[in-house]
Order: sequence, then C-alpha cells, then structure tokens
Amino acid sequence: MLDKRMTPAEIVGQLQDGMTLGIGGWGPRRKPMALVREILRSDLKDLTVVAYGGADVGMLCAAGKVKKLVFAFVSLDAIPLEPWFRKAREAGQIEVLELDEGMFQWGLKAAAFGLPFLPTRVGLGTDLAELGGLKTVQSPYPDGEVLIAMPALKLDAALLHVNRSDWRGNVHLFGPDVYYDEWFARAAAKTYVSCEELVDRMEDHYPQDAQANIVERAFISGVTELPGGAHPSSMPPAYGWDMKAFKAYADAAKDPGDWAAVRDRFVGASEAEYLATFGGKEAVAALPLPIF
Repeated sequence: MLDKRMTPAEIVGQLQDGMTLGIGGWGPRRKPMALVREILRSDLKDLTVVAYGGADVGMLCAAGKVKKLVFAFVSLDAIPLEPWFRKAREAGQIEVLELDEGMFQWGLKAAAFGLPFLPTRVGLGTDLAELGGLKTVQSPYPDGEVLIAMPALKLDAALLHVNRSDWRGNVHLFGPDVYYDEWFARAAAKTYVSCEELVDRMEDHYPQDAQANIVERAFISGVTELPGGAHPSSMPPAYGWDMKAFKAYADAAKDPGDWAAVRDRFVGASEAEYLATFGGKEAVAALPLPIF
C-alpha cells in the first residue's frame, strides 16, 4: 500500500506559484492553519485561493500570497469581517469572485463531477451573477426555466485538517458538521491532509468510526501529523477556537496594520515555535468548545 506520510514542508513543496488552492474548514472552524502557516513561511505567490474563509484567507492576503480570491465569506464569527482580508480588498490588492454559499458549494460539486457547470436558482435576481460574470442557461425541457450556470471550481490542490488519518490517507472527521471538506477533496487534483493524530491501518483499530471517513483515500495525496494544527480555529470535538488569539490578531490589523511587524507572532519560524507562543499543544487542547 502507498505510504502517504509527508512533512509539512514536503506538502508545501508540492505546491507551485499560480496554483488554484482550496482550503477546507469554515470561517474560524477546523482550518488547516498549520499548513497555511507553512505556506506563509515559503516563497509561494500568485495563488488563487478558494475558501469559506477565515484567518487562513486573511493571513495569506496580508502576506501578499493571493492573486485572486474565490469566496462565500471571510469571517471570524465574533469578528464579523476578517480584518486583514478587509484591508487587502479595500486596497484593491486582490482580484475577487464573491459567491453565495450555495453557489460556492455547487461550483465545488461541478468540479467533483467533472462537469463544466451545474445549473442553479441560487443567485438569480442578485448582483453576484452580474459582478461575477456568470452566465445563464435555459432548461431544454418544457418548463424552459432560466438558471444560473455555476462554473466548476476546479482546484489544483486542496488542504484539509482532520481529527485522524492513517498513513494510507483514510481520514476520520468528527464533530457535528463536516462542512464541505469532502467536496474540496473531490474537486482537487491533489488533496493534502494534516491531522491531530496519525495512526496505523484505520479499519483494523477503529472500525466503529468508519462512518467518519468522509472521502475515499484515493482522493488523498499526502498526510502529516500536526496536533493543534487548526489553531486558532476550532477542531471539534478536540478543542475550541482561541478567541483571545483572534482578538489579538484582529487588533494587529488596526492602523498602521503592518503585517511584517506582527508576522512572527502569528506565524512563527516553525510550528513548534508558533504553538509555544500560545502555551503549547496542551493549552490548545484545553480550549473549550464554543456553545451556541
């Protein structure tokens, strides 16, 4: 069986300038932040980033890594508009394609199905279709309905953070909502996964959790073990988000908001150095899950 274990640096080494990169998770929830930080330590540039965005998008924009952003939102929840993303967009530093959350999901599914587009009613009657240059199609059936043709969001690579993986790329994702991580994986030419725990053959040791395997291992190209790798976003049920860290991060964006001056604090020279700044893996693991 193919051993898919890689280091974070090896994963980022598979990425190239100008790629279209999908980032799983949802706002401040279950983002592959350790892999994002590895990108921030690299020379990668001119990326097209596709995401239900949070601090992943904000940091990449602040660091000048993003050429174009395809997004449904970029938010930290309690901080409604991600501040570093806001600075980049207001300054006109990035191209954007803004989509409704449903349109975004439909674009991933079109790519996963190998289709050029999927028809949808979502977005009809809004400015999103016109601003995004989206076209319409007419149903060939007697109803003749006019629908938006949501183009496929094809990804060169996708990054996910999961609770558990084995060395072959079988993944387990727990928590009440997996968002659309499986569609990021299926829409991508290659998918790289960081995990809280890397184990031996999943089916031999965790058969009771088979339903948590959200996507077939054939879609996974590489895995790396990074406990605490979603911080400062949440990783249910392992740990919650670090709102104290998010607030410090947001405050740093206030004028003059110089990313170069705060980069070391929020990225670090290594993942171990970054986690040590926030109390280490133990402190991250102790973060309480938010209650809604």
